[in-house]
Amino acid sequence: MGKKLSDAQVAQFREQGFLYPVDALSVAQAAAYLKKFEDAEALHGREIGRNFNSKPHLLFPWADEIIRQPAVLDAVEDILGPNIRMLHVTIWPKRAHDPAYVSWHQDGTYFGLERPAQVTAWVALSDASVEAGCMEVITGSHKLGQLHHGEEVSSNNLLSKGQTIDVEFERGNAVRMPVRAGQFSLHHPDLIHSSPANNADHRRVGVGAVYISTDVRCTSSVRLTSTLVRGVDTFGYFDDERRPTTDYGPEEQAQHREAIARFRSSNQEQAQRY
Repeated sequence: MGKKLSDAQVAQFREQGFLYPVDALSVAQAAAYLKKFEDAEALHGREIGRNFNSKPHLLFPWADEIIRQPAVLDAVEDILGPNIRMLHVTIWPKRAHDPAYVSWHQDGTYFGLERPAQVTAWVALSDASVEAGCMEVITGSHKLGQLHHGEEVSSNNLLSKGQTIDVEFERGNAVRMPVRAGQFSLHHPDLIHSSPANNADHRRVGVGAVYISTDVRCTSSVRLTSTLVRGVDTFGYFDDERRPTTDYGPEEQAQHREAIARFRSSNQEQAQRY
C-alpha cells in the first residue's frame, strides 16, 4: 500500500497506462481555485487558456499550490518514487459549446526524456464529464512506445503545435475518463489520448501537470527549467524554478519568459525527431 494509491491501483496504472478518478480537492477548494483562475483572466483581460496557459505556476501562487497538492504528490510518489520534479504545467479550459479539442497524441513526444519515468496528473477545477469533453485514452497503448507525430493545422486544436499521431493505431479499446471538480486522473507519457469538444453548458477547466523522477534527464541541447516538488535532487539535470510570491509580478514574468523560451526551443529540437 502506497501513500495514496493501493497496490491494485498502481498495478492497474502500469498495465493500462492510466488511472481515474482519484480525489485531491474538496468541491469548495476546486471552486476557490477556479475563481482565482477566472479572477486572473478578468484582471488581465484575456483568457489564460488561449494565451499564457503554459507554466502558469511561475506566474500565479494559486497555480503553484495546485501542482503541490499533497494528495496529487502522494499518488505521483507511489508511481515514480520519493524524488520528484514537476517538468511542465498547462491549464486546459474549454468553453461551453465550443469546437475546441485535443487531437490524439502522446505527452512524451516533445519532452525528449531519456526514459519514461514520467506521469501526468490532470486536476479538474470544474466537472469534466463525457459531455464536457473529458479525456479519452487507448487502454494499454503506452506499451507501443513512441509513435510518429505530425502537425494538424486547425485553429480548434488546443495543442500548441497541433501534434497528432499520423500512423494507424487500434481504437477499439478507448476509454473515457470523466472526473468531477476536485478529482484527478493519471496517465503514462506514452499513453495515446485525446479529448473532444465541450458540449456541456459550463466551461471545462483542468490543470495538467507533468511530473518526472529526478534521475531523468532531457536529451535536448537546451537546458530546461523545472520545479522540485518533493524529496531531493542529487542529479542536477535541470535549473530550478523559483516559486511565485505575487500574481503576475515583474520577477514572475521574467522567469516565465525565460522558462518558456527554453521549453519552446527544446520542443522545436525534439520535433525534428518525430
